[in-house]
Amino acid sequence: MADKRDYYEVLGVQKGSSEDEIKKAFRKQAKKYHPDLNPGDKEAEAKFKEVNEAYEVLSDKDKRSRYDRYGFAGVDPNYGAGSTAYGGGNPFSQDIDLGDIFNSFFGGFGGGRSPRNQNAPRRGSDVEASITIDFEEAAKGCKKEVTYKNVETCKSCAGSGAAAGTNLKTCPQCNGTGQVTVRKNTPFGQIQTTQTCEKCQGKGKIIETPCPKCSGVGRVRTSKTVTVTIPAGISQDQILNIGGHGNSGYNGGPAGDLHVYINVRKHELFERKGDDVWCEIPITFAQAVLGHEMIVPTLDGKSSYTIHPGTQPGDIFKLKGKGIQHLNSRGRGDQYVRVTIEVPRNLTDEQRKILEQFDKTCTGKNYQKRSSFFDKVKRLFKD
Repeated sequence: MADKRDYYEVLGVQKGSSEDEIKKAFRKQAKKYHPDLNPGDKEAEAKFKEVNEAYEVLSDKDKRSRYDRYGFAGVDPNYGAGSTAYGGGNPFSQDIDLGDIFNSFFGGFGGGRSPRNQNAPRRGSDVEASITIDFEEAAKGCKKEVTYKNVETCKSCAGSGAAAGTNLKTCPQCNGTGQVTVRKNTPFGQIQTTQTCEKCQGKGKIIETPCPKCSGVGRVRTSKTVTVTIPAGISQDQILNIGGHGNSGYNGGPAGDLHVYINVRKHELFERKGDDVWCEIPITFAQAVLGHEMIVPTLDGKSSYTIHPGTQPGDIFKLKGKGIQHLNSRGRGDQYVRVTIEVPRNLTDEQRKILEQFDKTCTGKNYQKRSSFFDKVKRLFKD
């Protein structure tokens, strides 16, 4: 136990971190040390195992609580096993042995906490993948193929780990039960507890001839491709949960899930804010002054909109119901269009003269904001 690093240190988080912070830290560390990204790197492989072990404890509320209270002793069922003296090898043995003592007195000798049955069906772990889609695909929904890595039951040995044509051998240490009895001396006398057999890891069977395809593990890493339905209205960093497409279960247990992280490409014209779509359209000075019927791009194609005479820079108008589909519900957001007025450049002499003549005809009534501004200047800076 002495050479183990603190689980919080392994994931790079503080002790009081939230479940979301722990999950994000795990994803970051797991990707960094993943064997597929570090082929042949034994150190990275060891780090990957360390990260998975830390996450297995810190992502489980009960295990995390025991770890916070007792350290590694709280999450290791074999810690302190075989002790023949009170508290031998386990600084928390008083807390642990006390439960065994009550079990012995009130539940009959031979009681105590029973280790988990390694042969019972267990759910497989979840896996992750990511996919990048276009802005319009996120708005309207689509179907995409996702390729990812997962672990499946070895078909050659049907998950037994034994080579075809061979049988599993009954474990001589536990006689096939998967459990062994350990006796401990306490101030109240000797008690006995049941623990997982180390020789067969609680399975009760030993593989004499390992399956050549999975090396006796009973599981193999594969690459899998599935078609995923992306719902209309999905946004950046949302996660799709695809049930039953994760790592295969143990002993006939169900498979885990596939979590697909969504990335959405930026659009050349549109920007998303919630379920509303925003865009910016430049118009000419004359169009702003006189009014103009303009063509507005939307997710549904081109739409016509008439701007009123005297439109100002930064004015915003709304196209109701032209936004993005509400995720998993009816209705759509709106589209907002912000107007910018482009000042003409590279004027000809004729254009300049016309503009100068026009400017001479304008008064404060034509430029209300400008007139108001300079009135305030005159009041504040009287000479």
